Amino acid sequence: MIKDNQLTNQQNLSEGPIGKSLVLFALPLLGSSLIQQLYGTLSLIFVGHILGKAASAAVGASSLLVSCMVGFFTGMSVGSGIVAARYFGAGNVSSLKNAIQTAMIISLAGGAVLSVLGYLLTPLLLTWMNTPADIFNQAGDYLRFYFFSLVSLVSYNMGAGILRSLGNSQAPMVYQLIGGLSNIATNIIFIQLLGWGLKGAAIAIFFSQTLAAFLVLWHLTKLDSAYTLSFRKIHIDTAILKKILSIGIPAGIQAMVITLSNLIVQYHINGLGVDSIAAFTAYFKVELFIYLPILAFGQAATTFTSMNIGAGKISRVRQGFKTGLFLSICTTLGLSLITLLLSAKAFALFSNDADVISIGRRLGFITFPFYFFYAILEVLGSTIRGAGKALPPMIIILLNLCLLRTALLYLVMHFYPSTAGVAAVFPVSWAGAALCLGVYYRKGQWQPSAD
Repeated sequence: MIKDNQLTNQQNLSEGPIGKSLVLFALPLLGSSLIQQLYGTLSLIFVGHILGKAASAAVGASSLLVSCMVGFFTGMSVGSGIVAARYFGAGNVSSLKNAIQTAMIISLAGGAVLSVLGYLLTPLLLTWMNTPADIFNQAGDYLRFYFFSLVSLVSYNMGAGILRSLGNSQAPMVYQLIGGLSNIATNIIFIQLLGWGLKGAAIAIFFSQTLAAFLVLWHLTKLDSAYTLSFRKIHIDTAILKKILSIGIPAGIQAMVITLSNLIVQYHINGLGVDSIAAFTAYFKVELFIYLPILAFGQAATTFTSMNIGAGKISRVRQGFKTGLFLSICTTLGLSLITLLLSAKAFALFSNDADVISIGRRLGFITFPFYFFYAILEVLGSTIRGAGKALPPMIIILLNLCLLRTALLYLVMHFYPSTAGVAAVFPVSWAGAALCLGVYYRKGQWQPSAD
């Protein structure tokens, strides 16, 4: 196992107590995700309470669209991290260096392309989303300015994924915290003091995310000289690029599919009126208190699996899966209960409109008790993906979270068009995906061949 001696709090996930290793690695992942979500959450709080529910609905109508566009490169960062963790676990320094250089070229070029395309296609995309006319212009202004942040957002996610693959989950959290604090300051300046409205919220995100991206890239240039990021010598290794793409493309498609299914949901929500849009916007923020810990355990399972496979410890991977699944389910059940008990206060954070709060709480009581299904599918999918088998989880997610969910949604909206009907579709698709992934895992086909 190679070790980075500079600027790190590294963990060797192929050694030591499994439960302790997963928890200690997952906690900074959770912290980083919470802080990253702080950008959008703080903006929504400022927007909802200062600019009103129409502006809040405008943010909600466009946020899933941004997530969809970024989702592919989020998957690519997963692919890069898995490849890097495998080399790190095996002690292959030269291949690790080439993986880092290749990954950062992908992120910088991809972020630039997304920014340009998103800016040019904003009106068309909002039209496809069935965005109501009374918030169309506000959503367009917000989305255009937000697209300027995509280079920074993609670069941060890619760089943070590389650091985590080296066993360092703390540094990305610290850098995201610095960005989050700057987000608070710039929201106050641009929205409250200067009165720039939704443009101010998007510009605040740009500044804070760019700062976090800069810090991550700076850290990568300060790694051990054997595998540090060097912009003067940056290059693409074709063989490693193929490995990253073989994992990253299916993972990216999976991320996009999940968001695309939510875009279809958003299309139907947008037809239910501004109150329903604002309620779902708040719901997607409140659910993060449950979803982000699940995601953290999934990310930990991915790195744990890849690093241990690189070290040749397959039996430890199986034990790690069982431990991670147990921890994730228990955590999810506890947080679901707490979120339900505090749902009135939670939704009031994002809106002072009684109707919006009431609709949001109903959504929570339909979905939150069943989030343990999502915990199961996340740990299963992450373990399989961490073993280098990204295609099977993609297919299973595609069938359940896209095709099944969409079919159920159209049926529900035909016979029972309501926010409650939309919400009920989510747990069914989670359970279907968890069952299919469980069957695949039990067959043992995820176990990798020699690299």
